[in-house]
Parts: sequence; C-alpha cells; structure tokens
Amino acid sequence: MSFGPKLRRDSSSFEEKTIQHDLHGRTAYLLATAILRGDYAPESILPREAELMESYGVSRTVLREALRTLTSKGLIESRPRVGTRVRPRQAWNLLDVDVLDWYSRVAEPMAFALKLQEMREMIEPYAAGLAAASYTDDAFVELTAAHSAMVSARNVDEWVRADLQFHLSVLSACSNELLIPLGTLIERTLEAQLRLNAKRAEVFNASLDEHTAVFEAIRARNAAAARDAMAGLLGVTRGRIEG
Repeated sequence: MSFGPKLRRDSSSFEEKTIQHDLHGRTAYLLATAILRGDYAPESILPREAELMESYGVSRTVLREALRTLTSKGLIESRPRVGTRVRPRQAWNLLDVDVLDWYSRVAEPMAFALKLQEMREMIEPYAAGLAAASYTDDAFVELTAAHSAMVSARNVDEWVRADLQFHLSVLSACSNELLIPLGTLIERTLEAQLRLNAKRAEVFNASLDEHTAVFEAIRARNAAAARDAMAGLLGVTRGRIEG
C-alpha cells in the first residue's frame, strides 16, 4: 500500500492553509492600521468587498476572514443593507494584544510612548509593592535571573531582553492573576520603549542602579520601598522619553 500521493496532497493542503492564514493576517494588519491611522474614519463605511479585494490583492475568502478578525477586536461592525462600518474610537479594543501592537505602529511616537508610560506609572509601582509582600520562591528565582542578566548584559540587545524580563517578572511575582496578563499585553510595545530608552541613555545600562533598588526592596519584602523604587525608576524612564 502506498501513502505517497495522499501525503503529497496533505502537504499541499497544509501549505495552502498556511499561505491563506498569512494572507489573512497581513490583510487584517493592513486594514486595521488603515483604520487606526485614520484612513477610514470612525463611523465611516468601508469600501465594498470588490474594491477592498482589488486594493489589497486578496480573495473574497481572505478578505472576509480579515474582516471577521477586526470585528472580533471591536474595530468594525457589519450592518444589513448598510455595509461594514468603522466603529467609534471608544469601542476599539486597545487592550487586545494585536490592536495595541498595531496602534503603536501608526500612532504619533511621542504621544504613544507617554500613554504607555502613564499606564506603567499607574500599575508597576503598586505591582512591585505586591511582589515584595507576596512573592513565592519560584517567582523570586525568575526575578533574580532577570536582574542577574541585566548586571551581566554586554550590549543593548542583551540589556533590553533582561530589562523586559525583569518587569514581566515583577508582575508575575505580585501573585495577582488579574495583573499578570498585563505583562503579555504590553510586552511587544514595552520592548520597543525599553530599546529606545537604552539608546537614549549615555550607556545602555544607565538605569541598573534603579533596577537594583527595586530588586533589593522586593527581596527584603519591603513593600513601601519597592513601590518607591519602582516609581523612581519610572521617573527616570519618563525623563528620557520627554528629553
């Protein structure tokens, strides 16, 4: 019994599905960024399917799958006899990982950086205090590894990876399952901000002392000191953004 032809058909089917998925993802990205950038204004009606298919060079199947994705993320909605409408800005789900990433690519860089910074200033100092009060042994091992990687970093890339892991580890150590997903949410955009901050500093690891102060306060289980240290660290970050 030969399985050769069937395997080839299955392989071809898998490749076709992969291509379709990539096309759908790219089309969703292009449509979403056009909406987030303002090319299609809030409350406006998107062009008809035929026009969108021609504009983005995709099939009806790919286009409809992309539109379903944007519908699920709150960017658009379909209405019978009306068409597909861009939803008002306040309905956009900017707390979706993809939407936040897409928005960061088209928003005015300084404005977006400051908004992300405001979000961090509201969350991270309190999270550091919670981490100091309630970290587990496993969580502290992760935080220690991230801090050690910052200490030993030899270039911007190593520093940024360790810096990102440090902040994610603080959120993980706070033992609040509702805060932990925020790390996943901002991970992509935060990495870009950390990289920019490292490049703006005189040396890439200029904020090592501030990170160490956070680490030591958490290790000592001093919640107040951890909050203050994280607030101080974020103050340095704000200074680099605004500078």
